[in-house]
Amino acid sequence: MNSRRRNYGFFGVVVAVFFGVMCSASSFASDSLPATIERIKPGIVVVGTFQRTRSPRGLFLGTGFAIGDGSLVVTNAHVVAKQLDEGHLESLAVFIRRGGKDQMVQARQVATDPEHDLAILKLSGNARLPPMRLGDSSKVKEGELYAFTGYPIGMVLGLFPVTHRGIVSAITPMAIPVIQSRQLNTKMLKRLRNPYDVFQLDATAYPGNSGSPLYDPESGEVVGIINKVFVKESKEQVLSQPSGITYAIPVVYLRQLMGKVKGER
Repeated sequence: MNSRRRNYGFFGVVVAVFFGVMCSASSFASDSLPATIERIKPGIVVVGTFQRTRSPRGLFLGTGFAIGDGSLVVTNAHVVAKQLDEGHLESLAVFIRRGGKDQMVQARQVATDPEHDLAILKLSGNARLPPMRLGDSSKVKEGELYAFTGYPIGMVLGLFPVTHRGIVSAITPMAIPVIQSRQLNTKMLKRLRNPYDVFQLDATAYPGNSGSPLYDPESGEVVGIINKVFVKESKEQVLSQPSGITYAIPVVYLRQLMGKVKGER
């Protein structure tokens, strides 16, 4: 009996220590997130188009964030897929808020990866933004806590970035086989040939969040790019009412794309 009591006592101590460590880690992540947001926020922008003769002149399409030397901005390829009205001098642009004032910088697309729905823009002139550091997406594990910052419903909420946080609830294939052949389409077939894993999150992203950086709350290192359209076309094609599940493309594919724009820096 005494032996059992001693064992239970030891077990209780182990459990208490374990939960104490977990609570401390969670608290530490919570404590560091406000400072991280303050640090990275200047490098997160609205991606859209600008046309001087249009009202409004700026059209918000999604979110992006600065990388490299600060002259490059990454977003989702579908965000910048809109056909520009070059006849009326419509151009790609990023929008930021500095010192209480809204600012616009024109940009051009210098690289795209349709397979992973990524695009890189180059800011015009000598414009630079504080770049975000890229992390190692191969080290991301299910259950880990991450945050993403972007511009949901941008034209309505304006240039005020919003942050959400949540765990990686699954690391799952970007496309899965469908139950019935009639559910297949050209996009699905193409993606089923070369499937890759994406991060599934338990935090909700909204229209305008596409292109937002998914980052470590403590270090601010980016491990993924939020995607609201591309993945849903594959994983949720069979749903009549798409879910609120959020996905992110691992940053390893962004690293590969950056190799194609070295001459643009």
